[in-house]
Amino acid sequence: MVHFILNDQEINTSLPKGTLLLDFIRYQQRLTGTKIGCREGDCGACSVLVGEIKHGELVYRSATSCLMAIGNARGKHIVTVEGTNVEGLNFIQQCFAEEGATQCGFCTPGFMVSLAGFTLSGKEATPQTAVDAVNGNICRCTGYKSIERATAKIADKLSERKLEDVIAFAVANNFLPAYFINIKERLLQLDPPVINTPKQNGSLLKFLGGGTDLYVQQHDTMHEEEIDFMFDKSELNGIKQAGNKCYLGAAVTVTDILESPVFQDHFPNLAKHIRLVSSTPIRNMATIAGNLVNASPIGDFTIFFLALNAQLVLSDGTNSREVPLQQFYKGYKKLAKTHEEYIEQIWFELPAANTMFNFEKVCKRTHLDIASVNSAVSLQIENDKIVTAYLSAGGVGPVPAYLSKASAFLHGREINERTIEETIAIAKTEISPISDARGTATYKSFLLGQLIKAHFVTIFPAIKIQLLASE
Repeated sequence: MVHFILNDQEINTSLPKGTLLLDFIRYQQRLTGTKIGCREGDCGACSVLVGEIKHGELVYRSATSCLMAIGNARGKHIVTVEGTNVEGLNFIQQCFAEEGATQCGFCTPGFMVSLAGFTLSGKEATPQTAVDAVNGNICRCTGYKSIERATAKIADKLSERKLEDVIAFAVANNFLPAYFINIKERLLQLDPPVINTPKQNGSLLKFLGGGTDLYVQQHDTMHEEEIDFMFDKSELNGIKQAGNKCYLGAAVTVTDILESPVFQDHFPNLAKHIRLVSSTPIRNMATIAGNLVNASPIGDFTIFFLALNAQLVLSDGTNSREVPLQQFYKGYKKLAKTHEEYIEQIWFELPAANTMFNFEKVCKRTHLDIASVNSAVSLQIENDKIVTAYLSAGGVGPVPAYLSKASAFLHGREINERTIEETIAIAKTEISPISDARGTATYKSFLLGQLIKAHFVTIFPAIKIQLLASE
């Protein structure tokens, strides 16, 4: 049984745990405000809020219900657009009506839900952060300017709140209905989740994290799979620092990284990097282990962690072993693991004061898109020379690429234009891009060179002057 709260109603269902939450909401509960759009997590028409208790606090995040297994709703508060209704229009709806921020209305429920999540987030309320809250929602009618005006009014009102009780403020100011006040207590009274083991009744269970890629690739079969849920396991969650090392559970999401004090302390440009990765609802769901195991040649965080020389802890449920991420990919979608093994943990050495890290990405849209080419670099600098270097790239071969020759070349080199050009030349000997919908092979090879230049220009701004002078 899966036990959770849907809007103001407690739910117990014996449906297969792989059933999509979207289908349950629409076809079982007849809550048709949640729309079926792309079924790939791109349009936001199916957006819901997911509330859960973390570290003693009730936290809400947006999610795309078209990619969320109902098993991942266990013990949580799921909010659809119907669950945000009050008598008359709520404040968000009123702002949209006043600014003419809806036309056909198909996408509007998703915007309402995402902005309801913004009111509960405790984030600084500015016009920009309000717009960021709906970065996973697409509207094909309005041209967005009316939506921007509506979100600015919402942000202006939220600027009055005191962050110690965002739920009370939202209820008192007609953003959300009063039942939200008691949700935390109701969640605490729900039955605790039943924790499975990777093997149950002698059969192997498929591990599921956020499902943001599995449900796109295997939409018609996932609901029939025997599934074990990563988010239910405390040992697969959390980010911690021990000495100079950082340890991540396999179920850590992109948003967990963004909000992690450990990452914020050691990666000054973290928010800039993550803004290049997907949309907020997908970041809220997608796990790092899922990104690594998916083995996409353009997986953003695969490229990120390759440049950090990350190590994987693999387990078969009984025994564990470590494998360097740089040795994990043996061919297209071929991994250095057995069928029974799963990623239990990821760890890497945190950048020291003299270590510089950068991530770059080019895609058809500036943000929220799949990469044409992406790249990351980590450089340790002493006396104006590179002591160690790790350079990675995606979209330039059948697997996420650790550029070992270019990395080795950089060791002991001075930081100048010649070093950059020679690094680019060596890196291009290590890649084998193909022409596809995201660009020709020639274009991707050129992009990699430009991204390597971007690394050095970002980390060493004086290099930009040298490069401009030579052009």
